[in-house]
Amino acid sequence: MSTATVRGDRSAGSPPAPAAEPALADLSVFRDPEVVTVLGASADPGKWGYWLARGALTGAHRRQVHLVNRRGVEIEGHPSVTSLAEIEGDLGLVVLCVPAPALPDAVTEALARGARGFVGITAGLDRATGRPGAEVELARTIREGGARIIGPNCLGIYDASTDLRLAWGEFTPGALGIISQSGQLGSELANLAADRGLGVSRFVSVGNQVDVSARELVADLADHEATRVVALYVESFVDGRALADSLRLLHAAGKQTVLLTVGASTASQAAAASHTGSMTSALDVVDAACRVAGTVRVETPAQLVEVAQMLLDAPLPRGPRVAVVGDSGGQGAIAADVLTGQGLAVRSLDPAVRDSLGALLPPDAGIDNPIDLAGAGEQDLAVYAEVVERLLGDPAVDAVTMTGYFGSYGFHTPSLADAEEQVARRIAAASVATGKPVALHSMCRDSATITLIRELGVPTYHTIEMAALALAGATRIGAGSGRELEDVAVLPAEPTHGYLAARALLDAAGVDFPGAAGVRDVAGLRAAAATLQAPYVLKCDWEAHKTEVGGVVLGLADAEAAEAAFVEMSARLGGGLYVLEEMDTRRHTVELIVGARHDPSFGPVVVIGAGGVLAELLDDSVVELAPVDRDTARDMVARLRCEPLLAGWRGAPAVDREAVVDLVVAASRLICARPDLSDLELNPVRVAPDGLLAVDALVTHRQENP
Repeated sequence: MSTATVRGDRSAGSPPAPAAEPALADLSVFRDPEVVTVLGASADPGKWGYWLARGALTGAHRRQVHLVNRRGVEIEGHPSVTSLAEIEGDLGLVVLCVPAPALPDAVTEALARGARGFVGITAGLDRATGRPGAEVELARTIREGGARIIGPNCLGIYDASTDLRLAWGEFTPGALGIISQSGQLGSELANLAADRGLGVSRFVSVGNQVDVSARELVADLADHEATRVVALYVESFVDGRALADSLRLLHAAGKQTVLLTVGASTASQAAAASHTGSMTSALDVVDAACRVAGTVRVETPAQLVEVAQMLLDAPLPRGPRVAVVGDSGGQGAIAADVLTGQGLAVRSLDPAVRDSLGALLPPDAGIDNPIDLAGAGEQDLAVYAEVVERLLGDPAVDAVTMTGYFGSYGFHTPSLADAEEQVARRIAAASVATGKPVALHSMCRDSATITLIRELGVPTYHTIEMAALALAGATRIGAGSGRELEDVAVLPAEPTHGYLAARALLDAAGVDFPGAAGVRDVAGLRAAAATLQAPYVLKCDWEAHKTEVGGVVLGLADAEAAEAAFVEMSARLGGGLYVLEEMDTRRHTVELIVGARHDPSFGPVVVIGAGGVLAELLDDSVVELAPVDRDTARDMVARLRCEPLLAGWRGAPAVDREAVVDLVVAASRLICARPDLSDLELNPVRVAPDGLLAVDALVTHRQENP
């Protein structure tokens, strides 16, 4: 054995040694390798190679560690070798921290020596070699050699449970798994978590993902015992639907995920030819994927850590109903507003609960919701615990938010420290006993009480905004168990051009349209008018947006008016296929838009929104990954801002909501069944008490709208 090898025995209960010929999907080498080889190790603390070597040596009691430095210097008291050729035996997991031009030869040599995995720290191989695609070629070589690579251009990996430290920086062991497309942002997440007393179970910087993907690494956490919550940062969703499936499986395994992303993902490449393409943003689709996965998206690293704290420390809320306890009327009112703004419900309490609180608190106390202690806490700190206990015992309360001074008493008045800590213990015990979370917003950032109550399972926040956001995030995760996407049988591709062809396709899927006929000349128009019921609508068949080009005329009272409109329109727009259609004149109708499209990252999605020519202006739409079932479609309808119009507004009768549900389900299934389509859109869909009619339709093929 080389003198540069540091050898250690595996601890009891460690996983067995991996097979010599691993399956390509096997990621065990990145969890607990028997051997680690750091290629490019350094004795200079200012270089990556030093941190990688130093970290590798922390696991020397568990595995063999080889350090390779071209000058053979001593590193942290351990010798190194000058090349891979000097190492006896397996190389195991090889960390690549050498200049980019040296990467291909190093990988080839390591594969020949049986390397099973690579962590690619080095960046810029394409640029260094002058060959676009050099990184992809390197990944192909590694896969063909029976190995895998994380990276390149990554910050490294860390696993607390196996003492695997192959990354820049320090990590505190804990229960938070971090998978990040940006290494430095992942490091920021770890630092923020440490500031909040949260440690890291596993850290993986995925880098350029030329081989091992974020999706695979997410799925690999499902049976990682040390990981309870996952922080995931991704910038691009190469296969967003598969990632959502992995996140859903993680959720099913009892591990919650908080997602951080940016709006410039590939999901933002919306279809330009349809309203439905422009009515939804990249983040709308990401949020839809989060609902499928049973996870939640946040906007900043700080928000991610605060939600993670709630998930790690407290029980999941069973619903959105929150009771607010404050020792200041102003802070209680602000808390109620902020919680409501996050979608939580701050509702009036049951009369029996109010009477119970009224008997406990001063006459001028607020005993509804929010509850204002009106100085009772200062007179007797135990009142805090008594109030919280009674609220948690109310079946109509899902969570309690405390806001104000609690946590500061012992800090500012040491003689009150013991009493305050006893109250903290009672509050935490009540949360555990009822399985309901308590979120504490305290004016004191750090005190013995704050530390204690957090250790006992009550997350603490220095601002009410973060307390509300964290509770809302946990509530959304608690309410959403994820949704398995049904497989829909694929139908043959068929050319579908123009309005009549779109009508035929959608009619076969169960969508109702008014009576219509295609016409090409005056004689054809007269024949159509004789079979259809006036008033009529005249449309040019081929235009996607007919209003913009004057390709639609409404309210044609009789055949003569229809003929005159046809003569004028065909003279202006030219010969071609036109459509004479019966005009929907039903009263009490609401106009909606229902569409579906193939998102480039997340696959089929379905959209419903306020319709008509003002669809984009009203900006009222809801999107979900397709296909959807009836319950999901009903939820989509309920989330529309225009939903009150469907229920009947100012004396109008309610419209047929179930017909809308049927249409959303049908559109979602059709887009799944026809992968050759880019978009399909029904706008407007006129919904009345006796059902719905789609009065315009657009179908776009992928080759027409790449």
